[in-house]
Amino acid sequence: MTDIAELLKKHTDGVEAKLAEIKSQTEQYTPWLTEIERKLNRGVTSADGGLFGTKAGTIGHQITSSEDMTALRESGSNGATRRFEVKAITNAADSGGDLHAPNRDAAVLLPRRRLTIRNLLRVVPVTSQDVEYPEQTQRADQAAPVAEGALKPESSMAFTLKTVATKTLAHWVTASRQVLQDNSQLEALINDDLRHGLLLEEEGQILYGDGTGQNLPGIIPTATTFADPLSLVAPNQIDAIGSALLQADLTDVTADGIVLNPIDWQRMRMLKDAQGHYILGAPGADVPPVLFGRRVVATQAMNAGTFLVGPFQSGATLYDRMKATILISTEHADYFTRNLVAILGEERVGLGVRRPSSFITGTLPA
Repeated sequence: MTDIAELLKKHTDGVEAKLAEIKSQTEQYTPWLTEIERKLNRGVTSADGGLFGTKAGTIGHQITSSEDMTALRESGSNGATRRFEVKAITNAADSGGDLHAPNRDAAVLLPRRRLTIRNLLRVVPVTSQDVEYPEQTQRADQAAPVAEGALKPESSMAFTLKTVATKTLAHWVTASRQVLQDNSQLEALINDDLRHGLLLEEEGQILYGDGTGQNLPGIIPTATTFADPLSLVAPNQIDAIGSALLQADLTDVTADGIVLNPIDWQRMRMLKDAQGHYILGAPGADVPPVLFGRRVVATQAMNAGTFLVGPFQSGATLYDRMKATILISTEHADYFTRNLVAILGEERVGLGVRRPSSFITGTLPA
């Protein structure tokens, strides 16, 4: 029994010592907790607009929470007169009260052009800088009726190897590291804008690239000039498109698309017959963008007053060496020491116009 009593006393003494230590530590925080409780009960705002509220309160709050009012309460003097200074009430942040609290709406971004030309083409991923494909340049068909035992005629054909070089399209912007860390939405907007800018340039290169320097060999510079096979008299714009489609079809490769400027497409859409009826359908009708059974693509990348028709799926191929990619780096000038970053948008593509004679381009009638 003596051993048990001594063991219990030993543990009891240890617990009492630990409780005394905790009490001593708690007493150190008592003034701080008391001050917090006092401010919460009185609704006091902190001077810097932190934990307890905004930068400045109402006039009544400024008076009741001022040091002069505290001194007046503690003095217990009923007849004392005190002067209190308060800030004017305006919309300014340092006024007697923050009366103006604006709402934050979504950012207004610059409009983005709808991209369409890439969707017309056959797109092939590649892993090399250059792409080669054989192109047939000659086909002499000598097929003919042959008499029994006679020598059969021989046909011939020739090929040449074509090489398509991929080109780099790129642009970049500068931003501070802090703003990207603090505003992830802004970083996403920058990335999207850089990608969109690349695709805009790509669309222009697909149509109008002249193949010199780092330009792609675009479709229009290599296409065949429109020469009306029907020799129509005073054709309208729809007539011109119909004749151009026939010219493409006469190359034995069927055209599957029409590229127009939105202004020209709208003019065609608003053409009327002699009775005043819209030729392509009433304004309230959901009219698909189709002429002569071929898809119409209206894009501002196409110059107004001109057109392009052709076999986009079989006649041209876009080679993706590297899709639009965003890179961020401090390795530019003194960017590292200034906490700046360069945000780069880059892609590598090549364009092979495989059937230039089947693409027809020209000017629309006024």
